[in-house]
Amino acid sequence: MVGKIPSGCRPHSEIKKINDHIQWLIEQGITCEHIGDLAAGLCDRLIATGVPIWRASIRMPSLHPMYRGVAANFERGGAIVLENAEHGSETERSFEMTPIFHLLSRGEKTGRWNLAKGEGLQYAELHEFALAGGTDHVISIFEFPKEVALRGLGFSLTSDAPGGFSDDQLAIIQELLPALGLAAYRVAVSKTATEILAVYTGARTSARILAGETRRGMGGSIDAAILLADLRNFTALTEAHQPGEIVGFLNEHFELIDRHVEENSGEILKFMGDSVLAIFPTDAENPQKACKAALASAQNLLKANEELNRERTLNGGPDIGIDVVLHLGEVFYGNVGAQGRLDFTVIGRAVNEASRLEKLCGTLEQPLLLSESFAATCAVPCDYLGAFELRGVSKRADVFRLAGAAP
Repeated sequence: MVGKIPSGCRPHSEIKKINDHIQWLIEQGITCEHIGDLAAGLCDRLIATGVPIWRASIRMPSLHPMYRGVAANFERGGAIVLENAEHGSETERSFEMTPIFHLLSRGEKTGRWNLAKGEGLQYAELHEFALAGGTDHVISIFEFPKEVALRGLGFSLTSDAPGGFSDDQLAIIQELLPALGLAAYRVAVSKTATEILAVYTGARTSARILAGETRRGMGGSIDAAILLADLRNFTALTEAHQPGEIVGFLNEHFELIDRHVEENSGEILKFMGDSVLAIFPTDAENPQKACKAALASAQNLLKANEELNRERTLNGGPDIGIDVVLHLGEVFYGNVGAQGRLDFTVIGRAVNEASRLEKLCGTLEQPLLLSESFAATCAVPCDYLGAFELRGVSKRADVFRLAGAAP
């Protein structure tokens, strides 16, 4: 059964308690880092005043590309549990079988189910609570501004006390909801900005942006190992496959490149069509370390790409090779672009040279090429392939492959 949560008049002492809770929520909204802190802290405060909370949760939608929602689950006497609901039809079907979805689909903001009387047992979560001794379950929904994709939050409380929550207790909780919503909104917006920026720019770059490096031209020169990866013969694939299939192929290959770059402390700065640009900043005292990391990334991603192609071709899909170039040099790492549209990336002669070197992979029939500066610093056994002219580069480039590498 769904009903309205009651409210009413109360003595001055209760009003003071409510104001204290509101003040605490506002302070936590400014300082805390996750909605789990809000859920645990508020529930502990309410329990201390006699509200028989057994379980509670704050559920919110998410803008993260991997997750459709986030939840902070509280249990009296236990640790807060954080959950991320991934995108996908299975997750959406599961959400459609929840009491919160029931309220949203009916345009209602509050709901209450008497578990002791068998109400709400069609929902798996409430059925589980009832079997474990739950007696009362209430949900309040708080909406955020319409222009924000973070649409709002659902705050649910479960009691295991005989008779559940009193009307006065529920009225107090209802009065706390705006402050809870405001605090959760601030936490969610801050976390969303940090996470989304990291997804679009990379963890290292996003940290610099959030630290204040936002003006055009702001940045500086760094030495870095550069990894440039390009999908081979990708233009021909666009002629033979539909756009949706092409996007799927790109995502598969970019995923494995990103995985092996990140696990070696590198960072992808840019996806350029079917190419990937990543850097491994060097340590002045040990530049070889960055080169070793870049080389490990290149070798691992090429091996993983072979495995991906074997699986795909068994199902009739295309074999898509990757050409990788490793270079070492000085780059400008910072904000480049127009005043209203910036890109935090790397530019410079070394980046241009890496791009030109990549064109030689097909000519030399080698999936992995090393520049002279990279090969010398990395100090691994290499075969010299010759000196080549690069378009737009005045000096011929000495090019290497790993010793014993086959075409």
